Amino acid sequence: MKREIMLFVTLLMTCTAGYSQDLRNSSNMHIGKIESDGIVLDQMNMTIGKFESDGNVRDRNNMLVGKIEKDGTVRDCMNMLVGKVKSDGEVVDKNNMQTGRVKSDGTVVNRHNMTIGYAKNVPVTYAAVFFFFGFFNHR
Repeated sequence: MKREIMLFVTLLMTCTAGYSQDLRNSSNMHIGKIESDGIVLDQMNMTIGKFESDGNVRDRNNMLVGKIEKDGTVRDCMNMLVGKVKSDGEVVDKNNMQTGRVKSDGTVVNRHNMTIGYAKNVPVTYAAVFFFFGFFNHR
C-alpha cells in the first residue's frame, strides 16, 4: 500500500509539473507561466490572471476580461468578438485577418512568421490569448 501511494504521488507531481509551463519571449527569456489550475503568473510569479474551466478569462483583480468559447472564438468582457483560434493553431482577428499562429511545438509566430514567443505544452487557445489578444498586461 505504501508503495502504491508513493507511485501515485510521483505520478501526480509529474503530471502537474508537466502542465505548468513557462511562457517565453522571442529571446527565449521566461516571461510567465500558466499553472495547472489556469492561474497565469508573470516572470516574478505574481498572478496576472486566470483561465477558468468555463472559458472565462479573468485579470489579476478577478475581473472578467474575456471568454474563450469551445470553438476557439475569443470575446472581450462586453461579449464583442475579438478573434478566433482555429483548430490548426491559426489566430485571426475580428475581421478574420491572420494575426499569427501557435505551432504544434508551442512556437508562437506573428503574421509575418517571425517568432514572438514560446508556449510549449500550453493549450493553444491559452497561448493565443496570452500573446495576441492582450487580456493580460504582460509586456
